[in-house]
Amino acid sequence: MSRRRSNRDPVRRRIESLDTSLRLPTVRRALGLLEGEHSSGRRGGGDERADLRAYEFGDETRMIDWHASARMGRPMVVERERLVTSKVWLLLDVGREMSGTCPDGEQAIQVAANALCMFASLCLRRSDEVDLVLVDSSAIRRIPCQGGFARFEQTLDRALESPLDQPRNLEALLGYAAGIQDRQAMLVIATDQSALHVDLMPTIRQLATTHPLNFIGVETMNPLRQQPAMGSVTDAPSGRKIPAFLRTANGTQAVDLHRRYQIEAFSRELTRIGASLIRADSSTAMFNRFIHLLSAGRPGIPMRQTVMAA
Repeated sequence: MSRRRSNRDPVRRRIESLDTSLRLPTVRRALGLLEGEHSSGRRGGGDERADLRAYEFGDETRMIDWHASARMGRPMVVERERLVTSKVWLLLDVGREMSGTCPDGEQAIQVAANALCMFASLCLRRSDEVDLVLVDSSAIRRIPCQGGFARFEQTLDRALESPLDQPRNLEALLGYAAGIQDRQAMLVIATDQSALHVDLMPTIRQLATTHPLNFIGVETMNPLRQQPAMGSVTDAPSGRKIPAFLRTANGTQAVDLHRRYQIEAFSRELTRIGASLIRADSSTAMFNRFIHLLSAGRPGIPMRQTVMAA
């Protein structure tokens, strides 16, 4: 994915619009939802008074300054600037399976990258430290992301210019995540939906006890589904063409049922441990589900205007 392509990507522009249209208190509440309201570990003298403003619906009552409210004759809220930023790890599967095609023609890696941009947009607005980690079977690359959202986009797109020519290794990705020492740092793990299955849950349960945990699952097209306009179909993991005699209605239905059973079982397990899963088959659908998660999950997050503007 080149930088030039990202300039033409309408979803990236919607993400930029999201970034500039949300006020900082809204960003904090939105990420609080994704973080599961975990304890920051920075109680006491870790904050400095930054600003005083009128109370808005959805603000936490602990933010109210009662002395200032009495002076002003209405509820007033103190916004505090944290001296220590939070840490966010964006872990991306870059195995060759991520070259799989989605129904609208996007590659899974493009959808996953755009989804990570959604998280990065909000996290960088909150002055979080963001690290990008790219994992396949041959290497694990950690890339600290300095600067704002435009710099993050540039860093991500440059990192993805290399071909996806190695198999995935999701176990190594989860193992790396398990070794992250800064507890309570938010983890966002992006891969394609077919890689997410309940066999991974022992490690995932361990991660969920120490970190707010979010998964991104990209839905690729069923390789057995008849798509005359697309011609021959190649299996992303093996690079081999799928014989036409396998692409039958019964075979397509069997793959669809297996995929649905696998992801629903995985999703149920995530719900039990308090982790989240956002899955979609395109960048546009992923963006809409991300916005829905933030707006529907917490009263008082005024996302409606943002969605309409996007």
